[in-house]
Amino acid sequence: MSETSYTPPKVWTWEQPSGGQFASINRPVSGATHEKDLPVGQHPLQLYSLATPNGVKVTVMLEELLERGFEGAEYDAWLIRIQEGDQFSSGFVGANPNSKIPVLVDRSGEKPVRVFESASILLHLAEKFGVFLANGGPARTETLNWLFWQMGSAPYVGGGFGHFYAYAPEKFQYPIDRFTMETKRQLDVLDKTLAERPFIAGDEYTIADMAIWPWYGGLVLGRLYNAAEFLSVQDYTHVMAWAEKIDARPAVIRGRKVNKTWGEEHEQVPERHSASDLDSALSVAKAG
Repeated sequence: MSETSYTPPKVWTWEQPSGGQFASINRPVSGATHEKDLPVGQHPLQLYSLATPNGVKVTVMLEELLERGFEGAEYDAWLIRIQEGDQFSSGFVGANPNSKIPVLVDRSGEKPVRVFESASILLHLAEKFGVFLANGGPARTETLNWLFWQMGSAPYVGGGFGHFYAYAPEKFQYPIDRFTMETKRQLDVLDKTLAERPFIAGDEYTIADMAIWPWYGGLVLGRLYNAAEFLSVQDYTHVMAWAEKIDARPAVIRGRKVNKTWGEEHEQVPERHSASDLDSALSVAKAG
């Protein structure tokens, strides 16, 4: 395959959108583009998100906490339409100057606390409620090893493989080969790890599983980039078994639906302000 060569200029300048699905919101500067406050609901935890893999991490965690009986984990989940630029409102930028979802504002104390970056949110909630993360020792360290592994590795999957395989305006072999190789290497890392233990960090289900599953579970279950066949995901038998096990958890089933605006109607709960919002979606599924 021939590819057009490109000689970078001495100084890069932003002249026009580069194309692709997210061209309208990509820009080389930060900050707000318009004035708009974030809405605030009645619950202690206010989430501003979208059901991308990074968003799903947090809604799964919140639903797992509620299933464990933590009433303080009740939350409002507000939809942030990233393709429409909601993440560039003054209110959102105030909560996360990096303008990325998800963002959590914890209003349970005297002053609101902003928490951005999905791993930081998972860690904040795990420490707040004392579950899904050991208090100390090797088990805690191993969980954090994998939590931060995901944060460092998934950009190669999303911004690398996913972008060039599914979203780029043109297909080029070199970047697709480069990021496919890395994605398969990461799946192999997980597969070898899960051959020796039931969950990512050991014998217990932790925030490491919640962080890794939406990305790598999504890949092997055929939910990301329509790339399961291309990646030969059936080769990663231990990842597949783990992904299916997590996928069957009731809290995961519920969490996947929150802030979702695509797919089957019964899977879409664009905003969640009470458990009944999810129950309504379940009723639609049963009726269908």
